[in-house]
Amino acid sequence: MTDDVSLAQPAIETVGLTKRFGSHTAVDNIALAVPRGSVFGFLGPNGSGKTTTIRMLLGLAGATAGQIRVLGEEMPRGVSDVLPRVGALVEGPAFYPFLSGAANLTRLDSANRRSSPRTRRDRVAESLERVGLSHVARKRVKAYSLGMKQRLGLANALLAPRELLVLDEPTNGLDPQGTREVRNLIRSLAGGGTTVFVSSHLLAEIDQICTHAAIMSNGSLVAQGTLEDLRRAGSPGVELRTPDAVAARRVLGSLGFEVDAGAPEGASSDPAASRDIVVAAHTDRAFAPEEIVAALVGAGVRIRGFTVTSASLEERFVALTGEGFDVAE
Repeated sequence: MTDDVSLAQPAIETVGLTKRFGSHTAVDNIALAVPRGSVFGFLGPNGSGKTTTIRMLLGLAGATAGQIRVLGEEMPRGVSDVLPRVGALVEGPAFYPFLSGAANLTRLDSANRRSSPRTRRDRVAESLERVGLSHVARKRVKAYSLGMKQRLGLANALLAPRELLVLDEPTNGLDPQGTREVRNLIRSLAGGGTTVFVSSHLLAEIDQICTHAAIMSNGSLVAQGTLEDLRRAGSPGVELRTPDAVAARRVLGSLGFEVDAGAPEGASSDPAASRDIVVAAHTDRAFAPEEIVAALVGAGVRIRGFTVTSASLEERFVALTGEGFDVAE
């Protein structure tokens, strides 16, 4: 049984984790803290060090420097005790192409000295059902699509109860329906107490399923925390619907806001409101919304709508990495 002390420890914790390949530093002095029971998004552009970090966490690659603890155990020293408690899908699944999906899972489960042969057949069938592959369980893997192979990799990670799941791009190759099913599966696993560590570059994937996230850029960890904290750390702003856009921009500019260009016209069936413009502005300083509204009204600006906004996860990503975020599914 897991005690209260271990529950208080992060599921994953690193201190000064570094990996060099010759003169190239792939991972540079990162300090991760993944809370137990969280769905933790690990974000970054391709080549930012995400997969290298995951390989070190799982004992698949040695660190040049730093410390790693997974489920309270020091890695890689505790790898034999930790890995049976961890399900992983890293760098795409690899299976024997001439064996069926069920046969591949049976073979992999047989290699786990802690798995029970008595329950193996039922567990393989249940795992295939959870990822929607029951209908192709007896089909050879060479006939599987990329998305089906990805699902089979997830099924392998779920063959036994896991305290931690580490998933590297888990929706790679899946169609929109498959992507939604994987999201629902991750939510259900987290609801049951499993910590899920998801490496991805897809904004929708992280924004919809994760409670926490960390952002990598050029091998360095540039931000981490709850999704709400990451959004709040961006530049706050306001959106104002008004027919007096020129005056509103002037007032907001005088108050230290940077006013966004190209504000769209508001759509409305009211002829008087059809001339409204949405004026968006942001600032790096704290502000009181009531003072902004008072200044606008004092300057004769008519206000038909006023909203305080925060930075989106995509905006934070771009601000921290200088790169775009793939938002497509």
